[in-house]
Amino acid sequence: MEDLSGKTILVTGTSKGIGSEIARVLGNSGANVIAHYGKDLEGAKKATAQIPDHQKILISADLSDVNGYQKLWSSALQWQGKIDVLILNAAIMPEAAITDSFEKWSKSWHESIAVNATAPAFLIREAVLHFLENGGGNIIGLSSWAAQRGSGNPNLGAYAASKSVLPALIKTVARAYAKNGIYAYLIAPGIVRTAMSEASAKSLGGEDAVTATLAMGEWVPPLEIANLVAFLASGKNIQMTGATFDVNGATYIR
Repeated sequence: MEDLSGKTILVTGTSKGIGSEIARVLGNSGANVIAHYGKDLEGAKKATAQIPDHQKILISADLSDVNGYQKLWSSALQWQGKIDVLILNAAIMPEAAITDSFEKWSKSWHESIAVNATAPAFLIREAVLHFLENGGGNIIGLSSWAAQRGSGNPNLGAYAASKSVLPALIKTVARAYAKNGIYAYLIAPGIVRTAMSEASAKSLGGEDAVTATLAMGEWVPPLEIANLVAFLASGKNIQMTGATFDVNGATYIR
């Protein structure tokens, strides 16, 4: 387990799935965890239950709102007066195919872009400005293999497109600010055992059909993603800045 004692880490989307596991692992590693959630307070409480009260704060913010990111960042910064690591995990996966009604497609597109692209981009801006004033920091973005190869689910075109924004910005930040001690990493998971993936599998013939397409014949455990996040947050690996970490059990190798 990494020793993250003394680091203050903001994690978006901690009420379930990968974010829940990230919050738990970071807390167990000694970090001060700023656990963001949207509306699911009970989920965020459950995710951080093992973290001592003095070592955590839960903050609600609607990242679909144009000012949601700003509310989150300012509230997070007030807690300890600094943020050392920003972890961008929050995402939504509204389903709509191009062949669906214009209204359904449009709603899916705009919601996906707001939460999966715009909010993370503006949080990255806040983090870079903060890190420039405070001697550096780390940014870890959670994307998806769908951003690289497109989604195998025709209902997730907006999701795949929105997830492609973060990789471009993460790589740009890594190249532009490495000399300032700002390091940025990207994690691109495959099929992870989360409620979102389980819901998506229903439109692809069910879990068994999806599992049959995977090289290892199993979904990625959220814990593997969380452990990788903790490793990258440790600051031991600055020469990896700008790298993309594919976590998909050899199903998609590039």
